Amino acid sequence: MAHVVLQDLVKTYGSFKAVNNVSLTVNDGEFVALVGPSGCGKTTTLNLVAGLIPITSGDIVIGDRVVNDLDPKDRDIAMVFQNYALYPQKSVYKNLAFPLQMRKLPRDEIDKKVKEAARVLDMTQLLERKPRELSGGQQQRVALGRALVRDPAVFLMDEPLSNLDAKLRVQMRSEIKRFHQDLQATIIYVTHDQLEAVTMADRMAVMNGGYLQQYDSPAQVFAHPVNMFVASFVGSPAMSLVPLEASTAGGNTVLTSAEGWRLELSPTNARKVERATTRKVVLGARHSTIKLHKSAMPGSIPAKAYTVEPTGDVTFVQAFLSGAIVNVSVPPTVAVAPDEQIWLEFDQERMHLFDGETEMALKAN
Repeated sequence: MAHVVLQDLVKTYGSFKAVNNVSLTVNDGEFVALVGPSGCGKTTTLNLVAGLIPITSGDIVIGDRVVNDLDPKDRDIAMVFQNYALYPQKSVYKNLAFPLQMRKLPRDEIDKKVKEAARVLDMTQLLERKPRELSGGQQQRVALGRALVRDPAVFLMDEPLSNLDAKLRVQMRSEIKRFHQDLQATIIYVTHDQLEAVTMADRMAVMNGGYLQQYDSPAQVFAHPVNMFVASFVGSPAMSLVPLEASTAGGNTVLTSAEGWRLELSPTNARKVERATTRKVVLGARHSTIKLHKSAMPGSIPAKAYTVEPTGDVTFVQAFLSGAIVNVSVPPTVAVAPDEQIWLEFDQERMHLFDGETEMALKAN
């Protein structure tokens, strides 16, 4: 395996920058997910690494080689695509063997590599079947196997689970994660599904508008989003964001709403607000950090229930608050009706504050 380094990577189409000065390092044996909404530049970045499209500027290093001008076949990479790209007329064995035959490897070596890949991916019993006789999950496993037999330095995966149903996606997430753990493979994985990135990756690169927004472990991205986009994209349900205004009352820093309620801030959060470039401040909170009350409590804020979504072990309540929708999770034993008056209490230790102009996270120091 090998490490991958992207240095100031740029891809333009006319005046449009699809990838805008992206720099990141994927360590040897690391699983990195490129995640973001459609059109954010993640697939373009993967295709640049693969050599499927030419770069405009910057460098791509795989192992110890700058590969900018190398053909895909010379970059020592293997790709797994969304549509599996299997040969329908060939058996699973022949699909796995094909890339090795193209490299003119000896027949006994091909046989050994194919059977070993089938063993690793638990599909020995499928070798004589044709793709049309396989389920979606089995076809995806064959696509993984075809990449595995090549013994590449880096695996590149482009939304490989998006064609599977929900149950199979969960199963294949586990299989790809185990595949990575067993082989200590270097994997760059593109997905629009942030849950896939959070559950599988060692680090995730969150992209938007061609820019790299944040690059860190899933836990750090979830707990410490650098801006409002990352906060609203990572997490299910997404972090609630409430636009407010900062002011001083009785010597204390408070956030005020258009409806007239005030939220007094802790000393730490007050220091964060002092660093804002404007009085406009956005309050961010995860559903699990907000308490729902049926009557007014000290420190709580009036809101109105909008929808109620029972999911079995937890119920999600969406509430109207200062022009925003706020997600709150409550035990299924708590009965809340749409349009009911409720009160919300925010955990000052776990709330997030963002600059209303720059949309960047505010820090206390």
